[in-house]
Amino acid sequence: METPFFNINPMILQKADEAMKMCDNQFKIIEDIQAYNQEKMLYAFQKAGVSESYFSATTGYGYDDRGREALDRVYATVFNAEDALVRYNFVCGTHALTVALFGMLRPDDIMLSVTGTPYDTLQSAIGLSGNYSGSLLDFGIKYKEVPLDLNGKPDYAAIEQAINSDIKMVYIQRSRGYELRPSLTIDEISKIAHIAKKKASSAIVMLDNCYGEFVEKEQPLDYGVDIMAGSLIKNPGGGIAPTGGYIAGRKALVEQCAYRLTTPGIGKEQGATLGVNRELFLGAFNAPHATGEALKTAVFASALFQLLGFDVDPKVDSTRGDIIQLLNLQSNDALIEFCRGIQAGAPVDSFAVPEPADMPGYDSQVIMAAGAFTLGSTIELSADAPLREPYSAWLQGSLNFHSGKIGILLAAQAMYDKGYINTKI
Repeated sequence: METPFFNINPMILQKADEAMKMCDNQFKIIEDIQAYNQEKMLYAFQKAGVSESYFSATTGYGYDDRGREALDRVYATVFNAEDALVRYNFVCGTHALTVALFGMLRPDDIMLSVTGTPYDTLQSAIGLSGNYSGSLLDFGIKYKEVPLDLNGKPDYAAIEQAINSDIKMVYIQRSRGYELRPSLTIDEISKIAHIAKKKASSAIVMLDNCYGEFVEKEQPLDYGVDIMAGSLIKNPGGGIAPTGGYIAGRKALVEQCAYRLTTPGIGKEQGATLGVNRELFLGAFNAPHATGEALKTAVFASALFQLLGFDVDPKVDSTRGDIIQLLNLQSNDALIEFCRGIQAGAPVDSFAVPEPADMPGYDSQVIMAAGAFTLGSTIELSADAPLREPYSAWLQGSLNFHSGKIGILLAAQAMYDKGYINTKI
């Protein structure tokens, strides 16, 4: 391959050509999923009767906001849900998840996490860290968990033993967070949901679906999940939604969540959209394609860095449950240089130099690289990691594969320049 505008070492370019050949079969699979989900999204728009007039702003109470209502219908259709709650005023994915938890759980209810401890920001909402006022535990909601097995997979036998009629909610986290565990595929989610329904038919099966939307053709709601939530600045916002989140699933449960977001009795009936509908619709329409491009970028990164002598997870030909690629870079300094290279490959703030820093909730410094059009958007090419063994980078996103590929090459070049890539490979 050629890079007329960037100076990439010939050895890295040669490995990139080899990597592209390794990706060929997986790219065909991704493009098939892309095409299916994009066609389904077009169908959803037409079924919802989306009109240009739905992009107009509403103010005040937002009564009869037809755009808001149509957007809910679009998401319900593409996720095979009875109903959906899609709002720009979900400030992040954790907020959408927390609204869902508080909407459905009551004092003395038991929430059982069956994929180990949820990721850091949700821990404070549950009451597992930080001792913040207003957590689930503060309201008398009980929490239990089932650890993952030694391979980082769901421990189905332990899950079956832990679930009984006292459990109100079985909680699943699809993505890995800052863990080395693999993300969950639809098949694995389905097995957990089947166990839950067998042992406690009335239990709510809830899924944190962040990073997993449009990665597969199947939808979790068709396989025993009752309700799921996620962020619009990840996959389902398509890199265009400026903020927001969604909750989708059984109609009665979505209504409970809507009562928590606004007030009981009002629910989904109010909420001015203030002119953001156009971006939310356009982002949703772009989401299946953008997710496929992010997957291609992840697969290419997996192939290239495997050829460069690093451990990667998932491997090139693995079935993926989300868009995240884990790269074990072997040293603190190599990890820093990788993130700086990713930043150098960004369209925005490419001149910035990421530095490790302390962050609340983490026991080690964290480095983040993201030159994004939307602050914090992880459907755009980004990388982040805590600076601790095994010095792995969590890579995700890319609005298009062509620029994502260059970002990966620049990250490899940054490591090469500092001597962290073996020149004899």
